[in-house]
Amino acid sequence: MENDAVLAEALWRAICYASVCQLHLRDNVLLSQPLTAEHVKERPSGHWGTVPGTAFALTHLALAAGALDGEVGLVPLLGAGHAGVVQLSASWVTGELGKLRPEFGPDANGLRRLSRAFPDVEGLGAEVTPALPAGAFLGGRLGGCLPFAQGVALDAPGRVVVPVIGDGECETPTTAAAWLAHGDLTGAAVLPVVHVNGFRMGGSSLLGRLDDVRLRAYFAGIGWRAAIVHVTAGSQAEHAAFHAALWDALEATVVGRPTALVLRCVKGWTGPVALGGQKLLGTPALHKTPLTNPRADAEQLSQLGDWLASYRPSQLFDTRGRSRGPLAEAVAQVRWCSPLRALSASPDAPRVPNAVSFTSAVTGTVRRHAERGDLLLLSPDELASNRLPDLARERWAHELLAEEVLLEWLAGWTASGRRGLLVSYESFAPLLTSGLVAHIKQRRLDGAQGLPSLNVLLTSYGWHNVHTHGDPSLATALLALGAPGVRVLTPADPTRTAAVLDEALDSVDRVNLVITGKHNRTLHSEDSLDEERSRGLAVWSHLSDDEEPDLTIVTAGDIPAAVATEAVDRIRDRHRCRVRVVNLLDLTVLGAPSTWPRGLNGREVEHYLGSHASVLFLTLGHPAAVWGLLAGRLRRPVDVIGWQEPVGPMPQRDLARTMGMDVSGVERAADLLLASREVVR
Repeated sequence: MENDAVLAEALWRAICYASVCQLHLRDNVLLSQPLTAEHVKERPSGHWGTVPGTAFALTHLALAAGALDGEVGLVPLLGAGHAGVVQLSASWVTGELGKLRPEFGPDANGLRRLSRAFPDVEGLGAEVTPALPAGAFLGGRLGGCLPFAQGVALDAPGRVVVPVIGDGECETPTTAAAWLAHGDLTGAAVLPVVHVNGFRMGGSSLLGRLDDVRLRAYFAGIGWRAAIVHVTAGSQAEHAAFHAALWDALEATVVGRPTALVLRCVKGWTGPVALGGQKLLGTPALHKTPLTNPRADAEQLSQLGDWLASYRPSQLFDTRGRSRGPLAEAVAQVRWCSPLRALSASPDAPRVPNAVSFTSAVTGTVRRHAERGDLLLLSPDELASNRLPDLARERWAHELLAEEVLLEWLAGWTASGRRGLLVSYESFAPLLTSGLVAHIKQRRLDGAQGLPSLNVLLTSYGWHNVHTHGDPSLATALLALGAPGVRVLTPADPTRTAAVLDEALDSVDRVNLVITGKHNRTLHSEDSLDEERSRGLAVWSHLSDDEEPDLTIVTAGDIPAAVATEAVDRIRDRHRCRVRVVNLLDLTVLGAPSTWPRGLNGREVEHYLGSHASVLFLTLGHPAAVWGLLAGRLRRPVDVIGWQEPVGPMPQRDLARTMGMDVSGVERAADLLLASREVVR
């Protein structure tokens, strides 16, 4: 254990040293000469307060993983996006960064280039990134790391997932719910390291105000044993104590005794104690780097030199900046474990049977995909209410009344290469917006590509109290991102629901939002189904005239399809005009092909919508979402019938009438469009 402490202390000092270099220096990164103003950045930038504690935890986790040598996969995750500087430093010291970006190799030239690039490191930035070790969880959705780790660890024997989370994160409702929810996840080996440095960004943390007795009582009350280690200076004795506590906690976690390892320290320890007579250590002033202008301020420059020298870099690196002595031994032992495992094969085709109801469509498709053994089904305690009672009894299904936790479980599950589905109500889904937006951002980064898609199935328009239970905002928000990986899928009947769900569960690199009705039993012609699946839309020839249309009705969803089916003959007879009906299976085809992979080009617009026809869109979502996708590209009369917020409680049929989503409303809209077309002519 004594040698373990020596190695850990050396590795920890090196990571802290490289972090201070990144925050402040542009040259002289080995302190091979006296520090001068020319060696320092004009505007030091970045977060220091979390660095020493996070580096302490990462050091021990990487060394422990090496000692285990694959016997148990020890997967670290960083919860704080601001810990990006620590991740970059740890990756530089251990050589992982150089493998990804050779210009940042583990020597003095690599550290100088990295320091000059920070915080705008091309392709990596300054926040935690999935391209580097411990970065599978992307910061930006504070509080999600613990449930994300639970998703990674679920049904993953031989793996212990270690989220390093701050005391500020523990104040979020997502983390608070995840502590309690852990009891429902049999076999999820998660060992949280809770970094209690006493402060969130701007003030003292709630956990930091508790003494050890109350802190243990708090964790015991939510079902966890807390092992608390105090660290004040980073001495070898403190490293030895943390090493012992970590191994004890690992043993407890492996045998199913939930244990949280609490690292109690002072915010920003080993940083400047005071500046200009003002105390810094143990205050929010150390959240970011406190030395904001060492290039021009002699006192700050002197303090920066002392700060860097306190890590004794000459003992860590040779004259070329290569690891030496105990640090070289530590680097040789380090192992970084990934959460990813190989993707399972897709079911054999053909797959999609006819479905006569929402229940049979979803139940049959989900069960078929579950045969691979890698499926996770999640729902906020309402599978039965959503007409999927049989699925609620499956061992791979979990229900919890906390959508944000469910989303992170699913994100962690897919990050480990497995497929899953979250089923909820459209009206509650806006709770997921910030988490999904952050997840979409992550999917576009190196290190997070090639993973199974994150799939969300929402039932729409199925609650009688539409005043409080109607809100299509999630789809609108995701479409507004213009992110190519987003799909908003609007099946018109159960067979199409089965088709899009089947394809979504096999897809990669996407966020699929499937919106459908749980009551729907209306079936439409399947003649165009293959084209709808492959292209995202198709002309419904059984409802359309063969010739060039005067009016094209585009439907997105089950109720729009049913209303259009009923209205089309009345419009045709009333105006003696040619009408075409086009069904949208994927809303994103309306967007520009320069942004959306399935967006219609100009030739396709004329093919599907007609060369000069007026166009009426029917959607259960916000009209603004459709208008945003179209972006004024249709040079013809256009109208959109969609969601309008009700002024108060009302029956669904009254809401439909208010929205214009009934036969009379569609006829009125057609009247105006056809009249406008005549004026344009």
